[in-house]
Amino acid sequence: TVKEKQGILHTRKYTEYSRVILALSALGADAREVGGYDLTLPLGDFDKTAWQGINGPIWALIALDSRNYPMPQNPQAKTQATRQMYIDRILECQLPDGGWSLGGGASDPDLTAMALQALAGYRSRTDVSASADAGLSCLAQMQQEDGAFLSWGAESSESVSQVLVALTALGLSPDDARFVKNGQTLEEVLLRFAQNDGSFVHTQGDGGNLLATTQAFYALAAVQRARDGKTSLYDMSDVAP
Repeated sequence: TVKEKQGILHTRKYTEYSRVILALSALGADAREVGGYDLTLPLGDFDKTAWQGINGPIWALIALDSRNYPMPQNPQAKTQATRQMYIDRILECQLPDGGWSLGGGASDPDLTAMALQALAGYRSRTDVSASADAGLSCLAQMQQEDGAFLSWGAESSESVSQVLVALTALGLSPDDARFVKNGQTLEEVLLRFAQNDGSFVHTQGDGGNLLATTQAFYALAAVQRARDGKTSLYDMSDVAP
């Protein structure tokens, strides 16, 4: 597919490159050598990566850090990206309540958790540490009494999944007391969305949903990796080529 597309996965949505980089990195492949193309190269263009919103910088940073890829030097870029620029963009988009949102409205638990995942590797920095603390406080305040989170007006399993991944990325326990409600941990809350056929639903009352199942699966993998003392979900430095 990369050859057919001549290395151009999408002309606008650069999260396409980030997701493929993560998949290849998980397989132990080098995303800089795919059918003769360097799939990290587009992420060297700051303006195009940031065009689709805060999720562009978030996932670019997660993807590049997955196997510590060097920042690609993109000669076609109007603005050459750096990790610092992506970190700064994430920090400057943080809302007053400590959360993040896609369109600048009310803080969204999914986006807030994803931003924390991207910043996790830089939490030794004072500004990032303060930002992460504010983000965690925001998430804790957004959590409902039954342990779930409201996203776009509904309690979704994906929000729980993203918060679990964020906690483990930050080196925190998935059973962190701030997120235990009525004696239920986030993992137990997530399992409430599980179906008998092994799938997970997006919201209660729905049928099994592929996206919800995918995110639940990797959230549970993140929890298991944390308990086994392994690297966090998107830290693929231990994956053999």
